[in-house]
Amino acid sequence: MKVLVTGSSNGIGKAIVLKFLQSGHEVIGMDIEKSDIDDKMYTHILADISKGELPEVEGVQILINNAGVQDSGNDIDINLKGTIRITEKYAFQDKIQSVLFIASASARTGSEFPEYVASKGGMVAYMKNVALRIAKYNATSNSLSPGGVLTALNDRVINNPDMWERIMRQTLIPKWATPEEIAEWAYFVTVINKSMTAQDILIDNGEDAKAEFVW
Repeated sequence: MKVLVTGSSNGIGKAIVLKFLQSGHEVIGMDIEKSDIDDKMYTHILADISKGELPEVEGVQILINNAGVQDSGNDIDINLKGTIRITEKYAFQDKIQSVLFIASASARTGSEFPEYVASKGGMVAYMKNVALRIAKYNATSNSLSPGGVLTALNDRVINNPDMWERIMRQTLIPKWATPEEIAEWAYFVTVINKSMTAQDILIDNGEDAKAEFVW
């Protein structure tokens, strides 16, 4: 299948690209940074999803909206408005089979930077709007909401023993997900799944469910 992944140069996006390439799919990556992925089935496009002309990419079958920033001052413009621009341009056509949004657990909890939380919450709401409109193509639209993920974006807390200990106390399973694990979820939801749509999947090691019963 023909797969378009935004934010494809690092972290979760790169892991998703590699997963699809390893599974034999044609992948187009889009990012403001260059990519070090060297594969005959991979094409890399330098583009800013939030502004400027978006390139023509015909016949996208799977669209994965992963590009995003955190506490940048441009979170709404990039995470939400940029994602809407990408989806409206590439998703609504006869070849489309699935659209996936990489949101965040903070869209549910509100526990992060204000504009980041708002951008991801808006993304989940927009995902449901896309599901309503894309159903005529027999296509699905869903989102993944990871909690903590072991990426360079989070090095500030991952490499701070005190902060890391405090974070681990917030989850039922004391760990964070790897980018590769999120990529497996992305593959399942877009390729294997044919019937689930308009759903947000929380992948947070039980942080949202954390509770202590005192008797």
